[in-house]
Amino acid sequence: MQRESMEFDVVIVGAGPAGLSCAIRLAQQAKEKQQELMICVVEKGSEVGAHILSGAVFEPRALNELLPNWQELGAPLNTPVTHDQIMLFKNSEKATELPSFMVPKTFHNHGNYITSIGNLCRWLAEQAEALGVEIFPGFPAASIIIEEQRVAGVITGDMGINSNGEQKPGFEPGMELRAKYTVFAEGSRGHLGKQLQQEFKLAEDCSPQHYAIGFKEIWDIPAEQHQPGLVVHSTGWPLTDEATGGGYLYHAEDGQVYVGLIVDLNYKNPYLSPFNEFQRFKTHPKIAATLKQGKRVSYGARAITKGGFHSLPRMTVPGGILIGCNAGTLNFAKIKGNHTAMKSGMLAAESIFHALHNNTEDHELKDFESRFKESWLYDELYRSRNFGPAVHKFGTYLGGAYNTIDQNWFGGKLPFNIKDQHEDHAQLKLARECQVIEYEKPDNKLTFDRLSSVFLSNTNHEEDQPCHLKLKDSSIPLNVNMPKFAEPAQRYCPAGVYEVVEENGKDVFKINAQNCIHCKTCDIKDPSQNITWVTPEGTGGPNYPNM
Repeated sequence: MQRESMEFDVVIVGAGPAGLSCAIRLAQQAKEKQQELMICVVEKGSEVGAHILSGAVFEPRALNELLPNWQELGAPLNTPVTHDQIMLFKNSEKATELPSFMVPKTFHNHGNYITSIGNLCRWLAEQAEALGVEIFPGFPAASIIIEEQRVAGVITGDMGINSNGEQKPGFEPGMELRAKYTVFAEGSRGHLGKQLQQEFKLAEDCSPQHYAIGFKEIWDIPAEQHQPGLVVHSTGWPLTDEATGGGYLYHAEDGQVYVGLIVDLNYKNPYLSPFNEFQRFKTHPKIAATLKQGKRVSYGARAITKGGFHSLPRMTVPGGILIGCNAGTLNFAKIKGNHTAMKSGMLAAESIFHALHNNTEDHELKDFESRFKESWLYDELYRSRNFGPAVHKFGTYLGGAYNTIDQNWFGGKLPFNIKDQHEDHAQLKLARECQVIEYEKPDNKLTFDRLSSVFLSNTNHEEDQPCHLKLKDSSIPLNVNMPKFAEPAQRYCPAGVYEVVEENGKDVFKINAQNCIHCKTCDIKDPSQNITWVTPEGTGGPNYPNM
């Protein structure tokens, strides 16, 4: 197929915190050295920020380095954290606030801000464009150009292919975006990053990556229930027996709160529904008291890469580099990944610019590793290396106790390495060994169904296009997953994409791809590893206004 081709010095895939910070730092260095640099950012969302979802309590450390005058430039960081509460939810009614000495100091948020990372990315995009960076939203990078074992760029998705794979009248082939260096900043479980790790065996020497699914809703609440700057984190119920994770409630600006639940994807019971666990979480009196008489205005969910230091793959390949959550730089001890993603992008930019400025033939950016190891990012991830594995191995309470001692007394430098070598998808028990979990019907006041929730995410896909949720073997859902695991895709998907329905007296595995909110949970948790998520056409997916 004939494709148009454009040449750049650097192509960046993904306009999230990592990708935009990389673009800005590259452009800053080019300006300082008076060197012309062609930098292109492609973003699969309809606009920058459309696919961004994060809690978020934002630590400005990397932003202070990248744009020290961010306040003058109008960065949307308007709600400083005023108070932290860490709650232990003992059951559906009772809760205890934990004293600070029982909580890892990494959970303390003095100096941080409650904000919308989607809006922060929109602002970062403005700063990048002011420096001459070209940003193309609505152009998903569909495949990687690899020539002579070197990444040479990406190809954007074809437009105008019907569900049978045939070209429609308005068909337009994707473009080749070629570059001296390609940066993969797709976020958690990026499909090109996944391909890159397999192609170049980047994860051979590290622990398996681990993930969680994070839910978020935005609520407008009455003024008397609103406490701007209050950050509440919880552990325990509703995940006491079935899974690990925790909840959050952040009092943001303009009378809004952000409420969510994080569920680790190494849970064992195939009958567990992370979405319904989130709905249950909101009924706890400590959460319901804030939400009552309020109005839910937005919903979304996203995979979180949380393996940390022990799960970091090699990040560089000839001609390319993985950054941010695509590589797994989130610090789960802080429940924060935006500042670390930004710093990884800045380090990548410095390594790339050094190579371009000095006309080196070092296509693999070998100095990136030394830059990374000498940075505060490496130190921060190293100090929190045992946080997630300790919770996985010892459970919420014993693991939490270990982490409190490790972080508060030893600064994360206890001479132990705790590793979780088990893949998340391999943790499900057989359905016959597990208890069916009965969830109450939604009350449409605090709790809701999945379809009405997806509606609030503004998700839309062109219907007549190839399904972007690829089954390696279409027989596995009903012939393997159903008898073994009661086909858990019906429950782990937060958007109702997967159903087992009866048609003409037979069970049929149905994929409602139009509902997909691009969380990637299916790609991670499917016990047969039969589902591969790839980019849909054009601007498909959620359109989050301020998540």
